[in-house]
Amino acid sequence: MPYTINIDRLKVEVFESRIAMGLAAANQVSEKIDELLRTKNVVNIIFAAAPSQNEFLNELIKKDIDWTRINAFHMDEYIGLDANAPQGFGNFLKDRLFEKVPFNTVQYLNGNAANPETECKRYTDLLDQYPVDIACMGIGENTHLAFNDPHVADFNDQKAVKIVDLDLECRQQQVNDGCFGSIDEVPTHALTLTIPSLYKATYVYCIVPDEKKANAVYHTLNESISEKYPSTVLRSHPNAILFIDEKSSSLI
Repeated sequence: MPYTINIDRLKVEVFESRIAMGLAAANQVSEKIDELLRTKNVVNIIFAAAPSQNEFLNELIKKDIDWTRINAFHMDEYIGLDANAPQGFGNFLKDRLFEKVPFNTVQYLNGNAANPETECKRYTDLLDQYPVDIACMGIGENTHLAFNDPHVADFNDQKAVKIVDLDLECRQQQVNDGCFGSIDEVPTHALTLTIPSLYKATYVYCIVPDEKKANAVYHTLNESISEKYPSTVLRSHPNAILFIDEKSSSLI
């Protein structure tokens, strides 16, 4: 340890701990940002909000990056959650990243918009205006990417951002992660960037620690590429890296 394997087009890097994994991911993302900024005025990055990203984000904000040339997006948000709730994904990222460094812009998904469909259109227009260079994401226990649970995932989705209902396993994960006290507290619907929106990122860095994700990692690397296991699509992306630790890699 650490070691690297390749599954189809996906590079998989395995580390002995969450801390080592998060540091390696932060190093590689910061190096890619520096590389892109040599030829681009700004870099557009999508970030995921989940406890799985904590070590990565903690290390990333320590890097010597010209944040003033980065536009930040996040990939999903609950519908109807109190605007100040710490479980809100925008709030999660605000506390750990968006207010820690001086981004050029931070584009929040508004789960309390008066018209969620209009909010999807607004965010779609932003993604068109600022094509994504880098996506930093995780994988759900049910192999979802963002909030594209298996029953709503569509590799050929015509929408860039959409309203989805969350499956039971996805909602239970939020309880398992300690974000909510019970499943009754977890919202049933959300806004999410679709699989094609995430896939359009030129570079994808997927950070997935912990034993609770071992089954998801196994399915990601071993099942046929299909919406039944949305994260399998990573194996067809030309520039994707999966970072896993000893616990999440235990079944591979």
